[in-house]
Amino acid sequence: MANEPSAARGNILLPVTAIVLVLCVLVVPLLLHFGQKRHDVLPFDVYARFPSDQPIVSGEVFAATTIAIMSHELNGFTGWRPNDFVLWGPRLWADNNANRQLGILQAVRESVRVLKDHLTKVSSNEFDRNLVDADSDFRNDPERLWLPSAEGKFRAGIKHLQAYIDGLKSDPQTSRPINQRNIELIRLFQTWSDMLGDAHANLYRARENWWQTDDDFYHAQGFAHAMHYLVQAVGREYQHEFETKPIIRTLFDEVAVALGRAAVIKPLVVLNGRPAGLFANHRRNLDAYITEARQKMYSIREELEK
Repeated sequence: MANEPSAARGNILLPVTAIVLVLCVLVVPLLLHFGQKRHDVLPFDVYARFPSDQPIVSGEVFAATTIAIMSHELNGFTGWRPNDFVLWGPRLWADNNANRQLGILQAVRESVRVLKDHLTKVSSNEFDRNLVDADSDFRNDPERLWLPSAEGKFRAGIKHLQAYIDGLKSDPQTSRPINQRNIELIRLFQTWSDMLGDAHANLYRARENWWQTDDDFYHAQGFAHAMHYLVQAVGREYQHEFETKPIIRTLFDEVAVALGRAAVIKPLVVLNGRPAGLFANHRRNLDAYITEARQKMYSIREELEK
């Protein structure tokens, strides 16, 4: 008789525990899904921040947009995820945003490198010191937890980009502005189109490992997210140069639209269905926008070469 209360409590605890586990399995993925869907939209409008009828210093739009992209990833609700090895780092169960952030970081790294090496440098001129430091900071191991942490180095990179902007506006000017030469801009679009080509290859190839399917998806989406805003930034930087070339302006807008649509596709589960199958193939859906943007980047390069 003394064991009857314990047995009764056990009989109650078992179904309660089962219900809690079921709720966790159902609710937690939904919370992660809608949380990331909200996070995927960067509250930054290039044209609202830098209206076309207001003067700018060449280089500030590109740098400010890069700052906004990286700040959003570092200061979000869950912060920088790739070095959170316990919960949702790369290769873990809730790794979607970690892989997306790695794609964003790679696009930012290559964009800052071209800004440093080409867009602001002519012939034997020295590199801009703040851009050199920013480029170095963004190349820190993204999965490093400390000594130095990924977040610490990336925030240092943001500070150096802000110092670069401050130098553009100082008198005398201490930062190197974008030189507005088409040949250097072609290098940027070459870099971006190469990255999108790599994303296309990963999305298109068949994966035997199902877990790799959504890793490729979100990494490619990270490329699209960063490039969507940076393409708009370049369009604003070169606005007056393109006034006599409306076809380039149109192509810029079309590339930005394709990348913007790619950046916000957020299925509950990334499926890899067959062409005639019942289920969607989200990788191919994303790839359609990636390929469209890439092809139009080729057209931009052809127009810039004329």
